[in-house]
Amino acid sequence: MYGFKAVKFQGKKTARKALSTLEDYAPAYAWCDDVAVVSRNHLGLLSIHSTWSADGALGEETGWGLITGGLVGLLFGPAGAAAGAAMGGSFGAMFGAIDELAFDDPVLADFAGSLERDTSALVLVGKNATLDDFASAVEPLGGTIVSTDIDEKDMKALRAALKHTG
Repeated sequence: MYGFKAVKFQGKKTARKALSTLEDYAPAYAWCDDVAVVSRNHLGLLSIHSTWSADGALGEETGWGLITGGLVGLLFGPAGAAAGAAMGGSFGAMFGAIDELAFDDPVLADFAGSLERDTSALVLVGKNATLDDFASAVEPLGGTIVSTDIDEKDMKALRAALKHTG
């Protein structure tokens, strides 16, 4: 089973600092490279940092950074695409490919709407075992954890849409 997990923090830089802390842990967390950092500054402008471009393949067990970035783009719509425009044209192509998808999940919609001014979040999409490890690691750092399941049909549709961006 697959899922979505986010940890929301007060402060636009807090999620990035939390990720830096997690990246320094030994042994290293394999999922650190797949986490997206989403933040809103004091003016409400959205910023997204995702490692999706570093992912090569989009097979059954790989490409989680790309999938996380794709879902973040879907959640934040045109604002998400605009926030990532500086990352290059393929970022916009990725969001264009997922534009037709619609995840009918109120938890995801509520998360996107709850990211207010001067807040940030770490976001990860993956298998539930990975998400449980992520939640255990970030819990001591504070923040509010938001999670939901993603069914196989939605995951396949997201993967298929993202495959067409390469």
